[in-house]
Amino acid sequence: MSGVGQFTLFRTQRFLPLFVTQFLGAFNDNLLKNSIVVLINFHGMHLLGLAPELMIQLTAALFILPFFLFSATSGQICEKYDKAAVARFVKQLEIAIMLIAATGFLLHNGAILLSTIFLMGIHSTLFGPLKYSVLPQYLQPSELIGGNGLIEMGTFVSIILGQVAGTLLITLDHSNLGVIAMLLLCAVAGLLAARHMLPAPSSAANLPVDWNFVRQTWLIINHARHNRAVWLSLLGISWFWFLGAIYLSKLPTYASTVLGGDASVYTLLMTLFSVGVGAGSMLCEKLSGRKVELGLVPFGSIGLCLFGVDLYFAAPDKATAVLGWIDVLSRPAYWRMIADFTLIGVFGGFYIVPLYALIQTRSEPEFRSRAIAANNILNALLMVLSAAFAALLAGFGVSIPKVLLISALLNIVVASYIYSLLPEFLMRFLVWLFTHTMYRVQHDGLDNIPDEGPVVLVCNHVSFMDALIIAGACRRPVRFVMDHQIFKVPVLNFIFRTGKAIPIASAKEDPQLKARAFERIAEELAAGEVVCIFPEGKITYDGEMNPFKSGIEEIVQRTPVPVVPMALRGLWGSFFSRKDGQAMTRLPRRFWSKIALVAAPPVAAADVSATALQQQVQQLRGDWR
Repeated sequence: MSGVGQFTLFRTQRFLPLFVTQFLGAFNDNLLKNSIVVLINFHGMHLLGLAPELMIQLTAALFILPFFLFSATSGQICEKYDKAAVARFVKQLEIAIMLIAATGFLLHNGAILLSTIFLMGIHSTLFGPLKYSVLPQYLQPSELIGGNGLIEMGTFVSIILGQVAGTLLITLDHSNLGVIAMLLLCAVAGLLAARHMLPAPSSAANLPVDWNFVRQTWLIINHARHNRAVWLSLLGISWFWFLGAIYLSKLPTYASTVLGGDASVYTLLMTLFSVGVGAGSMLCEKLSGRKVELGLVPFGSIGLCLFGVDLYFAAPDKATAVLGWIDVLSRPAYWRMIADFTLIGVFGGFYIVPLYALIQTRSEPEFRSRAIAANNILNALLMVLSAAFAALLAGFGVSIPKVLLISALLNIVVASYIYSLLPEFLMRFLVWLFTHTMYRVQHDGLDNIPDEGPVVLVCNHVSFMDALIIAGACRRPVRFVMDHQIFKVPVLNFIFRTGKAIPIASAKEDPQLKARAFERIAEELAAGEVVCIFPEGKITYDGEMNPFKSGIEEIVQRTPVPVVPMALRGLWGSFFSRKDGQAMTRLPRRFWSKIALVAAPPVAAADVSATALQQQVQQLRGDWR
């Protein structure tokens, strides 16, 4: 099954109740936090004689602390029990917390209100592993990027609405009855939505819950480290929240101190950032072709760096009079800053959604909730370090624009380090960049490639881009067997080496290299990998297919596996083809042109022959060369 479109998920019971439940929970988180921040920053609520900026930092720390303390336990609970049942329990807990918050607002008591921040942190700690680990149970693989994008979009839209509602309700209603009613109403509605969530059975029903959070924290972190791609994805997400925590914690004082604005300007900045993240998250499905596309991660981090640095230079001088949000939007001097805040959010969405999807797809199902819990622990640790880092810089008198600039520069260093450890991210970025700049690729029949197990792909060979087009379209990593001369092409060589391509030569040219290539192919297939070969043995010179060589038969005789015939359409005549002479020697004459990659059902190993496969690929290709 290919799954449904991104927005069609809203019509399904397997997604809509989850979305509404998490949306209302995130809304209540932000309504509560922002109401308290506005009371502190603009209405003079004090606690222990702390300055407003330090109280805001304390608010952030209290919300983060439960993630660090209880994530290991929550991961075990979500693994052991039906996740829909856990969601209903969490929503019942939220109602109790909001009753405590109501008392704090009625008494205007800072201690009670800050305690509810901590309690809502516990609520979110329990729900976090649930909402991400249940998605692979509810959604099909082709829906996962779209579903994650909607969850991230919903989270940040709820941030916007929570910010706006918190500011308006506290500003317009000094009795605080409006904010109390809204908090309780959303908590009850969240419970009703959770009651409609479909069952999500336990993935580890016999797992004993270890309440020693220190021991369990160590164990799940250590387990996650054994999966390199998942571990580095966890670190990448945590770094994003290090940056995000700095931005979010500094926005209130940025609005008032740097811009000279009122509470509505703070809400505007939050809205710009949140709309950006939501838009970037939703665009991920379109840009990635409904699959986990790691190439978006470096793309996102580049945008975070560029627009984070530009934000420092875009900050206007502080206004002489107090500004409202309409003043900021209507003055051209602020438009560059507005664009930077929005684009930081957009590229943040590009960065984070594929990482969440990678964790969901590459973690073992019985460890998925605990992998998300490990992510929450790391997030909490990095966010606490973020608060300490920001406080340290503030202690040295570093201005808020410079704090944000330093954070953007640090992102360059950290991102470069992560990509050096996992070059697959950078390789996928280059593949994504090449394929999405030059072509619009249509896919047909790619679900014929098995989701797991060894398989050989055979395809016609039209251009130097063939391997990249196939690599960018397939959900699974592909080991390409290619001519050793193509393997050596600059830039492409980095991509091919990182993708563990297998260089090959003819027996006449280099018999030892050919023998080593067949040994590598057998090893990769024995390991359950996908291997792709171009049986013609060379790129076409006239647009027509060359005869398939017998190597495919030798491969399957040595390691009997199914073979999936594929065909590329529309690449003949492109910059990377040999039409009208040597490839890549003329200026490109077309960009973003329409091409296609089609696949047929697998052929059993016993039925494989070079001649029959050539006929199938010829039929798939048709007249569109």
